[in-house]
Amino acid sequence: MNDRLPHEKGFHVSWDQLHRDARALAWRLDGRGPDGGAWRAIVAVTRGGMVPAMIVARELDIRIVDTISIRSYDNQMQSAPEIIKKPNSDVIGSGAGVLVIDDLVDTGKTIEAVRGEMPEAHIATVYAKPLGERVTDTFITGVSQDTWIFFPWDMALQYVEPFRGR
Repeated sequence: MNDRLPHEKGFHVSWDQLHRDARALAWRLDGRGPDGGAWRAIVAVTRGGMVPAMIVARELDIRIVDTISIRSYDNQMQSAPEIIKKPNSDVIGSGAGVLVIDDLVDTGKTIEAVRGEMPEAHIATVYAKPLGERVTDTFITGVSQDTWIFFPWDMALQYVEPFRGR
């Protein structure tokens, strides 16, 4: 039996690593849009998708960027997704030619809520867990379902005792 708490199997992501992985996501998406390879807009899933969406928008020269706000976590506890802010429907429509960017797909429930709003959008995440891979169109790095990803905006630098003690 495993006595480890879910957050103890951690995958720590630095700002540099996130930037490299988001650029790799942009490279993978480049030329895959429906308009001669171009994408017409990006929708970032807040809050985690905002940083990678900004990097992808810069790399692919996409100027129309909007957000969809979905609450599905309270600290480290996942709940049913609740959409609290939708993107501009006059601009985004059904999502055709739109990239939806998030940092991570975990169980896929958040992305399923996004698909309900933008069924034709292309869903891209930087990281994906096995249960969520089925609902995303593109991702860069897969991690195990029992891994907790520590993003740089959730971390602070602090002293750590040496492995062998003092």
